[in-house]
Amino acid sequence: MSKVCDICGRGPQFGNKISHAHNVTKRRWDLNLQSVRAVVKGANKRIRACTSCIRDGKVQKAA
Repeated sequence: MSKVCDICGRGPQFGNKISHAHNVTKRRWDLNLQSVRAVVKGANKRIRACTSCIRDGKVQKAA
């Protein structure tokens, strides 16, 4: 399952982990995705939304 928000489409960001000895290895920053029951086009549906979209009110939660 992909680590992508269903609302905004944001995915993981990639970069380098740098140790104190300046050893460089690849790493990734994943989103804080939550599984939410939301209203999508009038129907209740389970989506994966990042917490920033939930906090900003872009997700209308199902009752």
